[in-house]
Amino acid sequence: MKLTVFYDGQFWVGVVEQKENETLKAVRYVFGSEPKSEEVLAFVNGPMLALLNQCHTAAVIPAQLQRRKNPKRIQREAAKEIKERSFSTYAQTALKLELEHRKKERKVLRKEQRQALMERKRELKRLKAKAKHRGK
Repeated sequence: MKLTVFYDGQFWVGVVEQKENETLKAVRYVFGSEPKSEEVLAFVNGPMLALLNQCHTAAVIPAQLQRRKNPKRIQREAAKEIKERSFSTYAQTALKLELEHRKKERKVLRKEQRQALMERKRELKRLKAKAKHRGK
């Protein structure tokens, strides 16, 4: 599990990446103003796991050849990753899949609400016409 906090030009954003087998789940959390270390710690101890559990989609990570790396190379890569502080394209893919999933859910919900409203209006018109017909 990896948490990356960065400034996207407007807000401070945290991206949580969780790798399970060959899949990757990613969740985006907006902090707003620059978070202090206490706020980040509160996020990690609080809603972070709940957000990951709400994530319905996951991106598949391609299999890579596992070779033993030189410890110095690992150190350099870790330093470079800390310096860059960007989240992976796999995380972007997972975020996009989650966004599309929520978008479809909202679309279905809005359609049901619209149909219920139209049905209610139709029923009111029918009752009004019936009342007129009875002479009331």
